[in-house]
Amino acid sequence: VERVLESDVAVALFGESGTGKELVARAIHSHGRRRAGPFVALNCAAIPEALQESELFGHERGAFTGAVGVHQGRFEQANGGTLFLDEVGEMSPMTQATLLRTLQERTVRRVGGVHEIPVDVRVICATHRDLEREVRAGRFREDLYFRLVVYPIQVPALRERKADIPLLVAHFLRKYKDDVGRTVTSAGHDFIEALTTHDWPGNVRELENVVHRAMLASDGGELGSQHLPPDLRARAAGG
Repeated sequence: VERVLESDVAVALFGESGTGKELVARAIHSHGRRRAGPFVALNCAAIPEALQESELFGHERGAFTGAVGVHQGRFEQANGGTLFLDEVGEMSPMTQATLLRTLQERTVRRVGGVHEIPVDVRVICATHRDLEREVRAGRFREDLYFRLVVYPIQVPALRERKADIPLLVAHFLRKYKDDVGRTVTSAGHDFIEALTTHDWPGNVRELENVVHRAMLASDGGELGSQHLPPDLRARAAGG
């Protein structure tokens, strides 16, 4: 991550869902030379195929039914900063083609528009898919792949970095300290040890949920294994 902070190179983040790829993207932005500009994120999987181009590149009034005004797309919104394209592997073929042109020309044309609008944007993308396999299968454009995947970073699953669990637990204790209505001071050794027995298929997002739930289950003070969900307690006890 440190090697790309002072560059505008396109970064691609790979890893399972819940590993914190957006947090890595935000770290690259907030510590890089575009930190003064906006950070704009778009989850491509959450946008219907028919609306992907409008969301990315904007639209003019009357471009389609329901387009009652001019809409700035995410590229224009991110001008001077960073655009994070999450789950880029879910992007439709048509949108892939338009994205490739935008990256090549450094301009966008809104849906229904006739003018090219210059944009200065650093693109970071992320996906849980194997994009090389998607390219071989014909589902992802090879030319776009080489535009986006200049500097790949693999974000490891939590089961591969269990030494991070105590640091992450401490972070979540701080994050939710004002939410639970009681003062939770720390996590006990048995609590941390129980967490390390789990493989965390949901990765950091699952760990966050477990810690938050344990804080709500406690009366304050130190968290212990008794505050964990039954399945985690049983696994830690060898059940």
